Amino acid sequence: MKRAVLLLFALAALAQAQEPATITIRKGDTTSVALKTIGGGDGATATKVLQNDLDLSGLFSLTPPERASYIISGNANGGSLEGQVVDQRGSVVLQKSYAGGTRAAVHHFADDIVETLTGKKGIASTKIAFVATRTGRKEIYTADYDGANVRQITNDGSISVAPALSSDGSKLAYTGYQSGYADIYLIDLASGARNRIIKFPGTNSGASFSPDGDRIACTLSKDGNPELYIVGANGSGARRLTKTSGVESSPTWSPDGSQIIYSSDDRGGPQLYKIGAGGGSGQPISTGYNYCTEPSWSPDGRKVAFTVRTGGFSIAVKDLQGGATQLLTAGEDPVFGADSRHVIFSNGSSLILLDTQNGRQVPIVTGLGKVTEPTWSL
Repeated sequence: MKRAVLLLFALAALAQAQEPATITIRKGDTTSVALKTIGGGDGATATKVLQNDLDLSGLFSLTPPERASYIISGNANGGSLEGQVVDQRGSVVLQKSYAGGTRAAVHHFADDIVETLTGKKGIASTKIAFVATRTGRKEIYTADYDGANVRQITNDGSISVAPALSSDGSKLAYTGYQSGYADIYLIDLASGARNRIIKFPGTNSGASFSPDGDRIACTLSKDGNPELYIVGANGSGARRLTKTSGVESSPTWSPDGSQIIYSSDDRGGPQLYKIGAGGGSGQPISTGYNYCTEPSWSPDGRKVAFTVRTGGFSIAVKDLQGGATQLLTAGEDPVFGADSRHVIFSNGSSLILLDTQNGRQVPIVTGLGKVTEPTWSL
């Protein structure tokens, strides 16, 4: 039965990916908007990108102007955009200029539309990073949230894994083996400058930025057993958090930076635990599953997504307030987006954008070999 449901989700996602601007949730859950063709030399591209952004948000139903609560229009030229939203009475509710290239300008306009009309945070202007094997080696790539503008960031020719974007998307930490050992490197994505910031004897892996970008949680074995540590964003001042006989990995921060959820096999199969960022004892999180890895704490603080093994690997989300765990679909490596609604995960050959509220799945990165370990800016 579960396989049948997953198959239906997959078939529905394929159909939806081929039909832009189709929303599959109840009309009452969406805001009706009309998108007029954007004028100007870059108008065709801008219209297509904005239509996709609004569609993927899951928050809007695109309708004819006479039935829409809001009408969206604009003009795009030379990489800039003049965007406007008016209500049914013709009153302007959003009017703003954007620059930085057509796609970037449209993405920011889309996020402003989301915030203005729904009060929620958008995901259109966010960035992702991931591991892909297109070159025959595991290297790090970045892209827009929708899979456009793919860039290969590392050319290490060895093994580059476990990427982590800072919340603002300006920095990328990852685990590289150029020295022959697992060390953590930091890249400034604007300048391309790279530094090896954590290089203790043993394993240095699994970096995760704190929400403010000032700290990194990671797994170090410099004192023997692989344990969780917190270090400064420049690699200084390593402070140990855990002390167990198991392996601690995959730290993810609470939105306020005060707590960390992680995976540990200290009591057998890997399970999820929560610990204060200032120290203390790790407290188990009951999920109902015996194998839980790769947690991602939602930006609203209410949920954690993670990988479970039930024969194969599947994506699950636990409500940290109500306690329920929901199994969503086959896949692994989930990461929450800024809206705490969408998750990006890997199915091995692709990255999938999953709307956790309606089950819609859209492939966003394909054709790069094996694609894994997504990370997402806020």
